[in-house]
Amino acid sequence: MSVTLSSAKAAAALRKSARISAELLVVLVMAAAALWVLSRMWSVVWPLIVALFLTTLTWPLAAFLRRRGWRPALAASTVTVLFLLVAAGIVALIAVPVASQSGELADGVSEGIQRLREWAAGPPLNIGDDQISGASDAAMDRLQNSVGSAVSTVVTGVSTVFNGLITAVLALFLMFFFLKDGPRFLPWLTRQLPGRLATDIPVVAARSWQTLGSFVRSQAFVGLLDAVFIGLGLWIVGVPLVLPLAVLTFVSAFVPIVGALFAGLVAVLIALVSNGLTDALIVLAIIVAVQQLEGNVFQPMIQSRSLGLHAAVVLLAVTLGGSLAGVVGSLLAVPVAALLAVVWNYLRDQLGEPPHEPEADERLPAAPAPS
Repeated sequence: MSVTLSSAKAAAALRKSARISAELLVVLVMAAAALWVLSRMWSVVWPLIVALFLTTLTWPLAAFLRRRGWRPALAASTVTVLFLLVAAGIVALIAVPVASQSGELADGVSEGIQRLREWAAGPPLNIGDDQISGASDAAMDRLQNSVGSAVSTVVTGVSTVFNGLITAVLALFLMFFFLKDGPRFLPWLTRQLPGRLATDIPVVAARSWQTLGSFVRSQAFVGLLDAVFIGLGLWIVGVPLVLPLAVLTFVSAFVPIVGALFAGLVAVLIALVSNGLTDALIVLAIIVAVQQLEGNVFQPMIQSRSLGLHAAVVLLAVTLGGSLAGVVGSLLAVPVAALLAVVWNYLRDQLGEPPHEPEADERLPAAPAPS
């Protein structure tokens, strides 16, 4: 039996689709405009982001001192000075040696890729040189640039020393003020906003702060465990450049999924070049074991699924962030996605309809039928 198409329903569906498309277009234009404004203000936004990350790491100690009766200014000053001492120690003991060995690390990765290329060209694969030359050259260039960018990010935070110093100074000052006056921000924000915004915005801000703190602290701890265990395994096997590889592993932990693959590939390539195939396979086994231990034991215990993001969402976010903004985009992709999820979950809760409550007559049991 054929079904007659209703012109009225088709027109109504078309009008509704056009209205929704126009609204989505307006939202996308506004999002693009906001991103453009952020890009123009990046010299201020980037220190703010760094300060927020640092504050989430140091806030537990500041909160502990405040609970012990320390004044907010004294607690914030003490934590800031301690952070500066720890950062100076890291720069002196780790960052300088890593920077001095960054060229050797990049050369080792390139040589390892070249060996893999030669192995693939021979039996049993017999892959033609013309089939892999373009891909291997692009991979070597990408890895060299990525390793250099990662080491530069560890040492300076940005591409130049001058901008790095400005970013570090601004971030430290902002971190001090966040530690000192952070708890007064939400009450102040509540007083500034009108109507329902005075309730919605502070709630979203508080949830976003909790999510960001959970991500930064958990990723830092998991990255530290990965760096220690993988670095110890590389030292036992006798692989050179243990310290740069351990630092690279720690930094890569802030880029979920992709970061672990990248750091593991670099370590295996260095082991292949310096120690041979057997030690490279041993290093691969160590990395797989540590990653399995992290994924199945450490990360579930530490994060407790606090971000609420599926692995596919994390992978897509990291890929998109890396394609848009390189290393910085990869580092910020997951926390940005988690914050967007916080906003979406709150909007969904507020816009959702309450569950249907049965009427009084519906809750009464049905009368039995007369016999």
